Amino acid sequence: VMQSSTVQPPEGTVMPFPNDGVSVPQYNLKKTGNGAVHRILSGNRLHLQHGPIDLIIVVDGPEQVQNKAFDRAIYRFDHILEELVTELPILKTPWNPSFPNVKGRVAKRMLEAVQGLDGFITPMAAVAGAVADEIRDVMLEVPGIRRQMVNNGGDIAFGLTPGTECRFGVFELKEAPELSTTVGIDDSSPVRGVATSGWRGRSQSLGIADSVTVLARSAAQADASATLVANAVNVDHPDIVRVLSSQLVDDSDLELMPVTAHVPKIPKQYIDRALEKGSKMARNLQQAGRLEAAYLSLQHQTRVINSPESRS
Repeated sequence: VMQSSTVQPPEGTVMPFPNDGVSVPQYNLKKTGNGAVHRILSGNRLHLQHGPIDLIIVVDGPEQVQNKAFDRAIYRFDHILEELVTELPILKTPWNPSFPNVKGRVAKRMLEAVQGLDGFITPMAAVAGAVADEIRDVMLEVPGIRRQMVNNGGDIAFGLTPGTECRFGVFELKEAPELSTTVGIDDSSPVRGVATSGWRGRSQSLGIADSVTVLARSAAQADASATLVANAVNVDHPDIVRVLSSQLVDDSDLELMPVTAHVPKIPKQYIDRALEKGSKMARNLQQAGRLEAAYLSLQHQTRVINSPESRS
């Protein structure tokens, strides 16, 4: 079982399971000239942080292999935020068929994840997953790694070799951080990314889902799909509070769109209607090859869209 930092997970997040529940000592803190921070955590995990990007990295392999993989991750990470900032105005533009080309490697992953999707979505919907994918892939070039995981605030990219697997736990609510379900993924599965979205999370949402967790072939793809499914888990109710995105976050890619600020307890028929809308979106994305499986949660009611392989 691959483990991540034991910091409190955000609501709806996916964390490697189990977690030991103790505080994390930090060693070898280093800060680069551009402000990026890297340190080794207990359990020989690597923590990388620069601005809003915060990664926990686990590499399963001999110590020499781990060190080489960590060195590659640190070198690549030091430049990612600067690359994204240079193209930020473009990346915050809604996807459309005439969308301009982008140059950065992470930016290209973000754009690829949203290309062809219906509905309002910008490449920023895939930024966390795309960063995780990028760091995972640069480490994959190091021979001798058995398994690896890059956790970007609950959006996770991982790599597996024959005979290995990863197991993850899903937490629906920060206020009640109980394990809702676990997911095991082995090397035969096409899934290599997990992401979660919802109105309670780090990013804003147009919907009312407490959490939507998506399994996909990449973390960027999972990130974008989770955003769309979470937006689709929606219903009109007079007590749901929505405000303009700009009132909550400056310079948001959602511009003047109304985002969810508060969802009180609502009747079950409203919950069922909202979850059915989200499930329909998830099934459509699954048929389009954008996701493999999804777990939707709203006020302790859930819907599961199983992967095709689990139904066979």
